[in-house]
Amino acid sequence: MSSTKNNEDIILDQALRPQKWDEYIGQESIKKNLKILLDAAKERDEPPEHILFYGPAGLGKTTLAHLIAKELNVQMKVTSGPAIERVGDLASILTNLAPKDILFIDEAHRLNKMIEEILYPAMESGSLDIIIGKGPSARTIQLDLPPFTLIAATTRIALLSSPLRSRFSGGTFRLDFYNQDEIKRISLRSAKILNTSIDGPAAIEIAKRSRFTPRIANHLLKRCRDYAQINKKSSIDLESVMETFNLLGIDEAGLGSHDRRILESLIDKFAGGPVGLQTLAAAVAEEEATIEEVCEPYLIQLGFIERTPRGRVATPHAYKHLNKTPPSQNTLI
Repeated sequence: MSSTKNNEDIILDQALRPQKWDEYIGQESIKKNLKILLDAAKERDEPPEHILFYGPAGLGKTTLAHLIAKELNVQMKVTSGPAIERVGDLASILTNLAPKDILFIDEAHRLNKMIEEILYPAMESGSLDIIIGKGPSARTIQLDLPPFTLIAATTRIALLSSPLRSRFSGGTFRLDFYNQDEIKRISLRSAKILNTSIDGPAAIEIAKRSRFTPRIANHLLKRCRDYAQINKKSSIDLESVMETFNLLGIDEAGLGSHDRRILESLIDKFAGGPVGLQTLAAAVAEEEATIEEVCEPYLIQLGFIERTPRGRVATPHAYKHLNKTPPSQNTLI
């Protein structure tokens, strides 16, 4: 299971996205800090300072931005780093903002460096410097911008330049993974929005397999709803959930078939490791980047894989999960 977005995820996000602060489950520390920031800004009748959200995909960064806009009762213009290709694109967006508007930039780590440099004065002094012409005849035009708030979201904060990160004076907030109880509550709420019912044990099973990520939990919930609907069940029960996960190939730890294939290859073909990434990728016929960026983080988080200077190593937890005997316990014949 990957937490990256596809078209279905986007539609599901829009339908299930919380519309009020009370509906947003989890991230309590961030919500408390944001409430202070927003309440203080409203008392001063000013837009709040610029805010940066970062963390793995699917944890609610975009949802928080929408809730901030609703709380302030202002318009929010949405764009993404890859969509802003030229300085003129950014200038068009900024000059069309109304006072106190919010500009939300998703995937901010994919902004090119020239765009970042244009953002510096826009964020710091509310002005936009545009260079017209080239060579000795080039001249700079400075445009005054209305007061606005920039909210940026990124999954890879290290790729943002230090000068840009330092200009988010409103705060830089890291979204953490959710616990099982929070995911269960999210699933129960989402089921109501989807006009279906789900019992407690079924919601718990979805939470166990959600990789601690609301977006994945909502995706799994929809698949379970589809199975219950096709099988003429009035609600999502535990049996429907277990059958759905069997069809999807998702086990009790949230591992998909490709995740288990990596572990099985590491254990069966390489005696648990250590093995290099390139060799492991060839063994499972998968791209190195897919293993390193999509599969491995969750396997490491669960304690199934360790990265060592010599390569990847399967842990005792991985052997136990796959019902295999660790090398130290093998009987020598």
